[in-house]
Amino acid sequence: MSGDGGARILVVDDVPENVRLLEAVLTPRGYDVISATDGSVALELAESAKPDLVLLDVMMPQPDGYEVCRRLREREETAVLPVIMLTASDGPEKTKAIEAGADDFIAKPFNHEELFARVRSLLRIKRYHDTIKELNRTLEERVRTQVDELERLQRLQRFLSPQLAEAIVASGDESILLSHRRHVAMLFADLRGWTVFVDSVEPEELMRVLGEFHETIGGLVRRFDATVGFLQGDGVQLFFNDPIEIPDAALRAVRLGCALREEMAELTPRWRKRGYDLDFGAGIALGYATCGEVGFEGRSDYAAIGAVTNLASRLADEATGGQILLAQRLYAEVEDDVEVEPVGELTLKGFPRPVAAFNVVAVRETAPDLSHV
Repeated sequence: MSGDGGARILVVDDVPENVRLLEAVLTPRGYDVISATDGSVALELAESAKPDLVLLDVMMPQPDGYEVCRRLREREETAVLPVIMLTASDGPEKTKAIEAGADDFIAKPFNHEELFARVRSLLRIKRYHDTIKELNRTLEERVRTQVDELERLQRLQRFLSPQLAEAIVASGDESILLSHRRHVAMLFADLRGWTVFVDSVEPEELMRVLGEFHETIGGLVRRFDATVGFLQGDGVQLFFNDPIEIPDAALRAVRLGCALREEMAELTPRWRKRGYDLDFGAGIALGYATCGEVGFEGRSDYAAIGAVTNLASRLADEATGGQILLAQRLYAEVEDDVEVEPVGELTLKGFPRPVAAFNVVAVRETAPDLSHV
């Protein structure tokens, strides 16, 4: 409703002449007038026609004006609908009109200008109320949307970097979380000396060391936009090119491995000062995997399953402290950008033939820094 013009007014009076009089007075002022000659029809129109104001006669067959007003106030959608009751006197009828929930009253015969003034006043209040109601509805929708987005973001951030999680939520398309095939670079890393360490320390110290290791991993996940396959105990599985495709998955995986080695070069000496002989090893492979969200409602992970997953895991098992072992196929993708030393062919559990592997010495300085791209 914009201004008074176009406002819809429901006129209710059991005397047709009175209805026609009010129509003749209100219509030239630009009001859209609908009418009813009994209370039951008035209640139906109040719901279906959605008027902005009701001019309601008191003395009608049941339900009379008082009862109509009371029922309007009982309904949520008409609880604040402006009602002006047309009364025959300013005495008892006025009191009963107010008790029934009327916003205003006018004694018959009414003065036209007084009627217009009171109609305009209540329509103005109705506009304010409608504006507030719309703002509240919009706010509720925004809050609901933001809560939904936050819940999705929190779920996605369990296995994606914040940047990737936010990109998926912003797009509104989570179909990429459904099962699909994707060419990925897979990285496994875990701690050397972990079994002996677990048997020799208190649980509190074990959790402290794990926390330091996981915090290091978390920083690198954010820095290189990795996807977390799992983070369990001393082991971590990260992969690249899914669910968001990137052109440099293999090199990015190697860069993360080297960055992890640099971080661990600062962390492991601190552990040794506390008496813990720990180091890390990693394996990286390239190949196709079946990717998607796995689990059940309330508890899910994102997984990449396939031979490439097993290969990276077995290479990590073979790595000695500080080694980052690359599979042949992945090395072929990055050989112009990395320096390696061959470690020969390894016999890996689950693989019928020996597998050639290469230890990463360094990433060449001429290679661009691809983190945060």
